Amino acid sequence: MRNGISRVVLIGTGFVGSSYAFALLNQGVTEELVLIDLNKEKSVGDAMDLNHGIAFAPAPTKIWYGDYHDCRDADIVVICAGANQKPGETRLDLVEKNTKIFKEIVDSVMEYGFDGIFLVATNPVDILTYATWKFSGLPKERVIGSGTILDTARFRFLLGDYFKIDARNVHAYIIGEHGDTELPVWSKADIGGKPIPELMKEKEAYKEEDLEELFVNVRDAAYQIIERKGATYYGIAMGLVRLTKAILRNENSILTVSAYLDGEYDSKDIYIGVPAIVNRNGIRQVVEIELNEKERAQFRHSVDVLTGIKDKVF
Repeated sequence: MRNGISRVVLIGTGFVGSSYAFALLNQGVTEELVLIDLNKEKSVGDAMDLNHGIAFAPAPTKIWYGDYHDCRDADIVVICAGANQKPGETRLDLVEKNTKIFKEIVDSVMEYGFDGIFLVATNPVDILTYATWKFSGLPKERVIGSGTILDTARFRFLLGDYFKIDARNVHAYIIGEHGDTELPVWSKADIGGKPIPELMKEKEAYKEEDLEELFVNVRDAAYQIIERKGATYYGIAMGLVRLTKAILRNENSILTVSAYLDGEYDSKDIYIGVPAIVNRNGIRQVVEIELNEKERAQFRHSVDVLTGIKDKVF
């Protein structure tokens, strides 16, 4: 952190990027925020609009439209740029288009000696996080994808709604690909220290099929939202701010991010959504939770799908 001043550079000020910038300002997370986008006029307008809200923000933030040279002094570069997911299109369908875009972006960032942490949100996030790591040459700990942070938040919200408990008191993870092969870790899900299977026995109204439907709604949430409003952005923006805060404030928080596996979960050379300890240095450690036999098989399938896509690109 340069003289105690934190700087975040945001690349891509579309729906997700501009929502992230707005949430970042509202929570007073960083001292400096730089916006970069091919659409200069849009980003200049965003910077103006955000600056006009500083009088109402919890902390002063210097915000401006910048260029890649501003990445030199950045603590975090957040990439939200790329082609958007269209109705009926899967996240993995985007891989070829966005990999080419990322090569140009990451090369431009590294050209100015960036030595901080990359946060990647663009889909397919696991593949593009791997691409960012490959293109940047940075240590794997300092390249992080948003992974299943949003899927986990959706899971916690829907479980809290079902059991009538504050989502912040629900402890449950979605892991694997941020996409169709993700999986819920039911074996380790609990509320107030009480495992979900125990809670299910407390009322006759609770049914196993309800939980199955609940997970389907988590997995397919993006498709449902895209069908209704064209894109998802508020939830992931807040997830990115949570990650930014964990890094800049050296929190050592456990978040489900896209992290590089080098033997953890019996997997190698892949970025995928798993719980990890996040602090000022990036990913301190991947947290290996004990999965049951069904969950291990589901996770293996998720790894295999991502590996198949990755191997076609790299």
